[in-house]
Amino acid sequence: MDEINTIMREADLIYHVDEIDSAMTQMARKVCAELSESNPIVICLLKGGLVLSGQLLPRFNFPLELDYVHATRYRDKTEGGSLHWIARPSMNIKDRTVLLLDDIFDEGHTLTAIHDYCHACGAKEVKTAVLLDKLHDRKAPLTVDYVGLTVPDRYVFGFGMDYKGYLRNANGIYAVKGL
Repeated sequence: MDEINTIMREADLIYHVDEIDSAMTQMARKVCAELSESNPIVICLLKGGLVLSGQLLPRFNFPLELDYVHATRYRDKTEGGSLHWIARPSMNIKDRTVLLLDDIFDEGHTLTAIHDYCHACGAKEVKTAVLLDKLHDRKAPLTVDYVGLTVPDRYVFGFGMDYKGYLRNANGIYAVKGL
């Protein structure tokens, strides 16, 4: 716990909760304008996408169905490995519009794999929405459809994103000192 408390105490605030709220409002407007007539299945990518999903869903003023997936490369570590599926979508996504909600587009391997999985299952179209897009050139070849905010190439946490399994509940976006 000492390490976690130190990380939080020394972290740099990147975005205040009010800035995040404003970005989510803008993102929701775009999603509503484009998907309101498509009867989408919105899929939350656990665990990171949980806070974004909980905050974004009430802003969608159209009928939708909700599902989740749980796939991870990090397993409470700070570096990713191979993709490990814990739960695949439980709903039939064939011939449906799917909107994937995730916390961050970092290198994009997890989001790309789930995006490709949805297409392979016969989704009519797959859209992606992330709270954060990390600025660097190590990304998988996927274009994210809806982005809330951008962050520098640092290890960030808060608002659903973790540091070694902790600090997902931090009320803002923070960067770890030195990472």
